[in-house]
Amino acid sequence: MVEIQKSEQIAFAEAGTKPFVVVGVPAFDEEKTIARVVLDALRFADVVVVCDDGSSDLTAEIAERLGADVIRHERNLGYGAAIRELFDRARELGADVLVTLDADGQHEPSEIPQVVKPILEGTADLVVGSRLMDNRSSYKMPWVRRAGVKFITKLTNGNSGNNGVKDSQSGFRAYSRKVLEKLVLTEDGMGVSSEILINARKQGFKAQEVPTSCSYDKRLSTSSKNPVRHGMDVVASIIKIIVEERPLTLLGLPGIIFLIAGALFGVWMLQIYAIQRVIETNIALASIGFIMIGFFCLSTAITLYAISRLARKTNNHGSS
Repeated sequence: MVEIQKSEQIAFAEAGTKPFVVVGVPAFDEEKTIARVVLDALRFADVVVVCDDGSSDLTAEIAERLGADVIRHERNLGYGAAIRELFDRARELGADVLVTLDADGQHEPSEIPQVVKPILEGTADLVVGSRLMDNRSSYKMPWVRRAGVKFITKLTNGNSGNNGVKDSQSGFRAYSRKVLEKLVLTEDGMGVSSEILINARKQGFKAQEVPTSCSYDKRLSTSSKNPVRHGMDVVASIIKIIVEERPLTLLGLPGIIFLIAGALFGVWMLQIYAIQRVIETNIALASIGFIMIGFFCLSTAITLYAISRLARKTNNHGSS
């Protein structure tokens, strides 16, 4: 059972309930660290669920032997796919709170109570354990990763308006039952961390950040993904989310500009032909190219806008 402080115990006593806390751990080839993570997390959780995302080592077997509920993927589907599975299992178990943390040992399970606390006290629906609020922790993070996290966080905050978040990529988080029931996740890769924050903001959930430590120096495993490629994947996911949210502005307007440019090049070509009786190939190709790009952008924008409106109507009917 999760160890909670007196103030939290009083809050739940007044509500007449006892929190059911599930800790979810996405894992891929983490046999060196998974035992410590599971054993430490079991001290603060009713259930520990490990999603083994296609590991080729003994990650799943070790976690299962230590008492974790293990979900197995036959092949590596990605971090986002593992998080979706953990959300689904937490809902099945009837969790009041889902805590997620990484399997590589960078997070301290002993800090689970402070990450859960704002949800238990009713001040937040979603809590991010930030590695960047505590300077001692942030400077243990490799500088390339730290710079990348700050850049991605700015992109995430720019779309969500959640300017208080300093570490949008932290995997150490807590989610209330309301968030588990309402959030629909689609990203398979690392972009799911930003997708959650953006969608939570859009649905009006209260997000809060608490400082947590970051133990990169204790990690026995290494990241399976190049940090540059990781960052590019996340940025691409954020751009996709932004485009899906505002297709008419981000695709429709450029499409109109391209169509106008194509028309102007076409008029220029016709003027030259009228005077010289010669078709300027370069100008003609530019005209055709701009028109084709403009038509593609505009048609895509209209299609995405129609899909997003249909999805909103479906969600509204579903919630009514």
